[in-house]
Amino acid sequence: MTKNLFKPFLISFLVASLFACSESEPERPLGKYEQGILIMNEGAFGVNDGEVFHLNTNTGELRSNVFELENGRPFAGLLQDMILEEDRLYLVANTGKVEIVDARDFKSIGSVTEDLDISRSLTLSNGKLFISDYGPYASDFSTPDSYVAVVTAADGGVVSKKIPVSRKPEDLISFGDFVFVAGSEEGKLEIIDAISETVTASIDVEGNPAKFVESNGRTYLYAPGNGEAFFHEINTSNPGILSTIKVSVENPIGKSASDEAGILYILTSTGFPDYVDGVARIDLSSQTVVQNWYKGSGFYGIGYDPLAREVYVSNSNGFQGNGTVTVLDQDGSENRTFEVGRGPSGFLFR
Repeated sequence: MTKNLFKPFLISFLVASLFACSESEPERPLGKYEQGILIMNEGAFGVNDGEVFHLNTNTGELRSNVFELENGRPFAGLLQDMILEEDRLYLVANTGKVEIVDARDFKSIGSVTEDLDISRSLTLSNGKLFISDYGPYASDFSTPDSYVAVVTAADGGVVSKKIPVSRKPEDLISFGDFVFVAGSEEGKLEIIDAISETVTASIDVEGNPAKFVESNGRTYLYAPGNGEAFFHEINTSNPGILSTIKVSVENPIGKSASDEAGILYILTSTGFPDYVDGVARIDLSSQTVVQNWYKGSGFYGIGYDPLAREVYVSNSNGFQGNGTVTVLDQDGSENRTFEVGRGPSGFLFR
């Protein structure tokens, strides 16, 4: 399985190492961005000033504009997603490009800059990149030509193929030789064979699929609906859907985070013009919901720090200047708030 998930380290040959005659290899020192929290700032439309900030959780130092700092040039796009795959970090811009950096030092190692339109997310399978894309807007602003783009090298390059999918594909995740696609507008789970690069199944689901989430060792496709949220459990060995959990939630939107106990935190919003926002807390095992676990306005992203056991909620502040991040304990009480970049929308905890 590949996606932006925490992977445990396997410790092998421990007994043998105790009796080894030669000295063990020295541990590689961590790179400056291998510890802490990466904060994704989308940037403002028309300005394309998306960037990544880094928070050192040991010292409290917040480093801004990391991509530009390490590469001598601005990111120059609207940052939509940030995916960690081994030592590579993929920065997906919805302005039609992907920047690939070394996750240790943020130095550029490649990119995809042509033949993309409105890129949304990315996953890696069989050494190839699969990039979800809305495709070009039609005259009525519909997206009839949505696709998943294929790039045959993990370090980027040219788009070798575009696989047609349902309108407005969002999140991607891969298991073995299969790529799963969240088809948001038409309510689809689409499955791509990563070897043949073809859609092998298109499954109708309830809600508007937004994101793949983990809870209690299971993978779900989270699909917000009208006054309810659907969690479709994914069969990873025989690609398909095993079951669906439906819970009542007012105004769910497609941004979520999960903690080590399998509890999900999802953003809610009434939208324009009032933007009465909140965080709902959902226990899938008991199917219980705390609707207003945390309340506010202008919420734009959410994440969970498994080390400190804290919930991070970002606020766009209406894109009037910089956004902020508020850190909550597991009771929903505010611990601290700090300023970040424009349109903070996501986090990567390392």
